[in-house]
Amino acid sequence: MSQTLENLSHAMLDAARAAGADASDAIAVDGTSISIDVRAGALEHAERSEGIDIGLRVFVGKRSAIVSSSDTKPATLSEMAERAVAMAREAPEDPHSGLADPDQLATDLDSTPLEMCDPGDEPAADTLQAEAVRAEAAALANPNVSQVQSASAGYSRRFVHLAASNGFSAGYARSDHGISCVAISGEGTGMERDYDYDNRIFHSDLRDAEEIGRIAAERATARAGARKPKTGAYPVMFDERIASSLIGHLLQAVNGAVIARGSGWLRSALGEQVLPAHLSVDENPHRRRTSGSRMFDAEGLPTSKRAIVADGVLQGWTLDLANARKLGMQSTANAARSTASGPSPHMTNVALTQGDKTQAELIADMGTGLLITSMIGSTINPNTGDYSRGASGFWVENGEITFPVNECTVAGNLRDMLMRITPANDARTHLSNVVPSLLVEGLTLAGD
Repeated sequence: MSQTLENLSHAMLDAARAAGADASDAIAVDGTSISIDVRAGALEHAERSEGIDIGLRVFVGKRSAIVSSSDTKPATLSEMAERAVAMAREAPEDPHSGLADPDQLATDLDSTPLEMCDPGDEPAADTLQAEAVRAEAAALANPNVSQVQSASAGYSRRFVHLAASNGFSAGYARSDHGISCVAISGEGTGMERDYDYDNRIFHSDLRDAEEIGRIAAERATARAGARKPKTGAYPVMFDERIASSLIGHLLQAVNGAVIARGSGWLRSALGEQVLPAHLSVDENPHRRRTSGSRMFDAEGLPTSKRAIVADGVLQGWTLDLANARKLGMQSTANAARSTASGPSPHMTNVALTQGDKTQAELIADMGTGLLITSMIGSTINPNTGDYSRGASGFWVENGEITFPVNECTVAGNLRDMLMRITPANDARTHLSNVVPSLLVEGLTLAGD
């Protein structure tokens, strides 16, 4: 790279000013990623990508436009800015658009305490291949595994710099290490598959590749002989691996962009109870070694911990500047953007109150019902919260798992479902979304 990302982002601002923009902001990203897939102990696919992407947003009065490129030559920056200004002059006015006021900007810009990037060297491709091979071999060591669909290892690192004509300028780096394995048990129409994976910022935090392969195999073999469950109304346990999707629907419904459009099944629920009274949902952008952490958002505003739901009561929306202005509110510093798009509200690290019982203890309490370990497809009405998804997992009789289940549908209404959840205590605290297994009473199952 011939110039730093900071210099590159400021060069875009200078070009925008010279082209006639009244205000502008810029983002520059330098990224590297490596992905390795193996099959039968040999390399099947290897991919490496690296490069710089840049994005520029310009304002001409209350009109704006965004352009992006992977070419960082000075002539390209000037051409980008000229095109962006020309586009902005033809765009419709948006009275809510614009940069943050200087007194709104973050002043603590040091992301080092968050430990968002592993300082170690980039792993060699053969090191990643060895990890994937170990995961595959561990899965195949299970005599009931007929094949491994995929075993992969990967790495990525991104350096990002944001700058704006209001005086903001700061950057950060992120890294990611991952191992995954998908195992298959059975043959022909009796095949069943399941998986395990781990993703961490620091390689030293990664679970062992053999453990990942072994667990993927155990999960796949446990699904052998799956059949449809009974049709009816039963309690349903959402396994920790997929429980965050249920809370994710709540988070989507409180997104400020949805609310500003006057839609969403929680659009009239501000200040109302949306979860049982003993449960809360908190956002904490400052958790160490967590993928969603950040000191400032994509508009340069300082991030901070906040309550989304407190003691069951909805506290507010997730907002960037534009949607906050539309709603007559203040931004919650949740703006995120890419090089090709402008800011929009985006949640960071979220945690639901954990319970005091294990998943096994809640299963023992539920009597007869379904433990869901995977879901496919969805029919979710964003305005009413009506919920219907394909599911598979295990049938529970008298508080004990009895047989594996597939080809069923679980249905309900999200507003009612969320008021009937009981959390377990098994959430993985290193994830961005810390959500334990969730028991939901009285859902409709469609099976045999």
